[in-house]
Amino acid sequence: MADHYPTSVPYRRATDGYHTYRIPAAVVTQAGTVLAFAEGRQASAGDSGHIDLVLKRSTDGGQTWGALQVIATEPRRGTAGNPAPVVLADGRIVLVFVRQGPSATEEKIRRGQVSAADGRRVFVQVSEDDGVTWSAAREITGTAKRPEWRWYATTPGHAIELRGGQHAGRVVVPANHSLPPTGQDNGTEGKYNGGHSLLSDDGGQTWRIGYVDDNPDGYVNVNETTATELPDGRVYFNTRTESTAPGTRADAYSADGGQTLEQPFRPQAGLVGPVVEGSVLWCGSPDVLLFSGPAAPDARAVMTVRASDDLGVTWRVAHTVSGLPAAYSDLVRVDGDTVGLLFETGSFGPYESIAFRRIPVAELAP
Repeated sequence: MADHYPTSVPYRRATDGYHTYRIPAAVVTQAGTVLAFAEGRQASAGDSGHIDLVLKRSTDGGQTWGALQVIATEPRRGTAGNPAPVVLADGRIVLVFVRQGPSATEEKIRRGQVSAADGRRVFVQVSEDDGVTWSAAREITGTAKRPEWRWYATTPGHAIELRGGQHAGRVVVPANHSLPPTGQDNGTEGKYNGGHSLLSDDGGQTWRIGYVDDNPDGYVNVNETTATELPDGRVYFNTRTESTAPGTRADAYSADGGQTLEQPFRPQAGLVGPVVEGSVLWCGSPDVLLFSGPAAPDARAVMTVRASDDLGVTWRVAHTVSGLPAAYSDLVRVDGDTVGLLFETGSFGPYESIAFRRIPVAELAP
């Protein structure tokens, strides 16, 4: 990694009592503190079992990091994961996340083989002191998840609070779910994936479901989704998809703050990469829409920031981190001169560490 791009490593596997760290999410507080969230996976790199939500704070723009904090757990040593943090205009940090029981796996949940208590449940926590301490977890499953949905996941990556227009102050959390199967299917098939938004108009106190896009036709299978507010007031959503549609990404726009989509998710074949989570961020000064994700067509490698100068229609490479293995990522505006990229990477596999790169915004302009 080039020296003129400062890159720190807040999380390395086999440190602080965890086997692997995955699923990065980043926000910057009103005080300028960078908060780097992740899943601390205790026994293995797997997606289920004993997983805690952990946090590291940086007060120097992501150059150095404080001690690891465990901020959310599943009381039975199950999974707490998929962090979706957002910094509100009043300075509070709202964190939405999910939990599942210790014996639950995605396959079992999608097959309908787990109880409601062990399946995916949705929670929210709040920090009022710059991420130092956090409130107790409060369950919101009843209003965030339809009873028939099986799998459920927030983002991963940061959520957003709308700042302009008639929906200013609304919190928008992109999320995804799976439907129960029909016919001879068992529920694990990709066509049962769907996406939706989770909305709050009172600072995270109450929640409701906004748009739902889960047509099981196998064309676009909405999955892990990220969002950003465009300068024209619309919300831009970009999602991972594995389907018969061209490419591995799809996108959509909402003109009413995430309540509905102008059109269902459609293929975005201009973003070439493997099936993997990605992140989007409206940069502003320069006025570009950013997307981060691996750029190798068929492998989780070559972490790249791409930019769109036309609100998501066409894309160009703006910054390539390296040719190394890389997977999930999250973009954050650190300050007036810098965009931060929190991303999974390693020399011999994408899950060896979670790194943070500072990218000068001047380099992202056309």
